[in-house]
Amino acid sequence: MPVRMPVPTRRLPFRAARMCAGLLLAALTFLTVGAVVDSATASAAPTDVKIFGTLRNGTDRVADVTVKATDASGAVVGTAKSSATGAWSISLPPGSYTVTIDESTLPQGISLQEKTRSIPVVLTAGTDRPVIFSFGAKRTSTQISAVSKLTRLAIDGIRFGLIIAITGVGLSLIFGTTGLTNFAHGELVTLGAVIAWAINVKLGLNLILATVISIVVGALVGMLNELGLWRILRRRRSGLVAQLVVSIGLALIARYLILIFYSDRSKPFDDYQAQKQIGSGAFAITPVNLWCIIISLIVLVAVATMLQRTKIGKAMRAVADNRDLAASSGINVDRVILFVWALAGALASLGGVLFGLSELSGQVQWEMGFKLLLLMFAGITLGGLGTAYGALVGCVIVGLLVQLSTYWINPDLKYVGGLVVLIVILSIRPQGILGSRARIG
Repeated sequence: MPVRMPVPTRRLPFRAARMCAGLLLAALTFLTVGAVVDSATASAAPTDVKIFGTLRNGTDRVADVTVKATDASGAVVGTAKSSATGAWSISLPPGSYTVTIDESTLPQGISLQEKTRSIPVVLTAGTDRPVIFSFGAKRTSTQISAVSKLTRLAIDGIRFGLIIAITGVGLSLIFGTTGLTNFAHGELVTLGAVIAWAINVKLGLNLILATVISIVVGALVGMLNELGLWRILRRRRSGLVAQLVVSIGLALIARYLILIFYSDRSKPFDDYQAQKQIGSGAFAITPVNLWCIIISLIVLVAVATMLQRTKIGKAMRAVADNRDLAASSGINVDRVILFVWALAGALASLGGVLFGLSELSGQVQWEMGFKLLLLMFAGITLGGLGTAYGALVGCVIVGLLVQLSTYWINPDLKYVGGLVVLIVILSIRPQGILGSRARIG
């Protein structure tokens, strides 16, 4: 009588089935969110947008001044009175208007410049519009030389590059310790700016305190990402390509959740609007931009010192160099990776606030992190994937190139420079400036 041997079971089909089911569930979730967004957008009626500003005569705030908005027929459709800080705002439906000041309400000895007696404004749905009035005698315009303009752009490029570095260092550390190319990192940037905006505008707290709270929340969200998703995928031995696809899906879901709960409109912070430049000529800069440079430098130096001098920093560099060797030497790899995710979330939140304050003129947008993501990848690729110092150097260079390019091209096209840098570096030196060659396969 023939003996039937037991057939060994194979788990691979079941794992493949589970992976397919997971991908199908993610796709259905994304389609559902998209349908909700489309239906909400289709059914929503046009909402009012806001014109706003702060009245200043030099460094003095001008209070109790009436600002009027008139339509094409000359009828007054909105008025506002400046507060003790000089701030005012008028909500209007999209359209064309003319904004003026009732000069009879101006304090004695203060007069408007001729060019700002009547300011035309075109409002579009979803975008608030700042309006600036100039007081005092008309200033004589001066021609800025090419050298002065390039110097200003270079200073602005350093500021922009440092902000990219703040957000890109965390992305580079995540790649170095886990190998993950996290396409959802841009949404951490947006989330940090949105949380700071909500605390500053809705709760009325100072923007500095709101930023500190946003940094703490960003660190917690980063830890939640690691504990709730990426650590599970690593323990199930999901490949890096599968994790990359998951990060893209997570980015889409997070982006549209922010759209649903925030808005598609650009909204300003309450603090640090209408900044007056300090300095003159080629070295003129607003206080906000100056403080963004100072804060970015302090934070980046602190991160570099932490990587070089502290125990956790040395452990992070060890895990980035060789995870298995680090684990065999007694380093708790999971704890190090959790710290990296917390640090990346905190830096992304801080970078989001600085990006909104300086690059977007104090505005917060629902896809601002997505716009910055390409430049982050360009910077860390230029500097060397997985190296924190390479990310710093590469991001500063990218910021300089992007801002300097506006001397020759339309500023609306400046982010294209990041894509050009990415293509050139991948073609000439794929390992980047500070990266090392690695044999694959």
